[in-house]
Amino acid sequence: MDAMRADTNSGIAELSAESGRFANVYRVLGDAVKNHAFPGCAFGVLAGGEIVLEDALGRFTYEDESPLVDPRTVFDVASITKVVSTTAVAMLLYQRGELDLDTPLGELLPGFVVGRESARLALQVTLRHLLAHNSGLPGYVEFFRSASTPADLYRACLELPIEATPGERSEYSDPGFILLGKALEVLTGEDLVVWARTQIFEPLGLKSTRFNPASEQRHRIPPTEIDSQFRRRRIQGEVQDENASVLHGVAGHAGLFSNVSDLLRFAGEILAGSQNSRTEGISPLFTQDTIECFALRQGPDDSSRALGWDTPSQESSAGHHFSANSIGHLGFSGCSLWIDLDAAVAAVLLTNRTWPDRQSQLIKQVRPAFHDAVRAALSGQ
Repeated sequence: MDAMRADTNSGIAELSAESGRFANVYRVLGDAVKNHAFPGCAFGVLAGGEIVLEDALGRFTYEDESPLVDPRTVFDVASITKVVSTTAVAMLLYQRGELDLDTPLGELLPGFVVGRESARLALQVTLRHLLAHNSGLPGYVEFFRSASTPADLYRACLELPIEATPGERSEYSDPGFILLGKALEVLTGEDLVVWARTQIFEPLGLKSTRFNPASEQRHRIPPTEIDSQFRRRRIQGEVQDENASVLHGVAGHAGLFSNVSDLLRFAGEILAGSQNSRTEGISPLFTQDTIECFALRQGPDDSSRALGWDTPSQESSAGHHFSANSIGHLGFSGCSLWIDLDAAVAAVLLTNRTWPDRQSQLIKQVRPAFHDAVRAALSGQ
């Protein structure tokens, strides 16, 4: 497979005969490396219950001596945390009858309501609203500018103004998922990181998926950026998101690290559940009813948001061939996970497109081209 790698010394991959039907996938990603959309990537495809592609191109950074990305390389997956950790926890609690989607957030986190001028609106915000990103909370707040401890940040998050009537406006909200993560901790009585590890990651055999990688493992993780504003150092093996950093690397919105094989395994579990599949008496972790519930678009009518998950929009990062019955999520660092529940296909793309800074937006063209190439290859085109 080395012949297919995008070595930054030569700029683009030499595609060998081994690439076969996925040759166009390698071309799309090789061109992306050459054009500095990202220095390297790992990627994989699940189809028919089997991994049909798992490989990597490029290097950790644009320097010639930088390590090559490996198919098993772990990346900071940023907001994919929202589905693989936070939403997955909510799904399992819902399935066990321990989470009511219409529970008001204020019942679990009284500080969200007490002392607030807009208490009437705050009382209307439910866990469903947080999952659907239509709670009325703002999309993004630089809490890290003033909050120096987790307690400070959570307090600031609880006190945020509610800018719209819950359910009436869709706005992708990191603060909403920060609060959702804390609410789930109240429900489980455990830290989010512990519950997710023992109830989801370990049962599914996700061996490389974790928050806060050990210090001795950090050099094996591609760096995400040179942070010149907040931490003033190279960010490698620690969460890139500044608010998650203040929260000591564990949050409902970001902080998870994972690799292609683990994310494909997770996607396979979702697909097995959606098809009500059982292998040798072993049931999937998530039931068909749970997946259908969380995959349903929530509104307002123009929103692509389901519960925790996104679905394909008119101009989707999933390209043109993932069905309307698909769920997925993106990560700011340049990662993506898309699962087509109808076609039983999943695709993972992991990159560090924010290296050495956040300026490049070429990932917006790469993602749909990658997914279109994947689906064309699977259909024999």
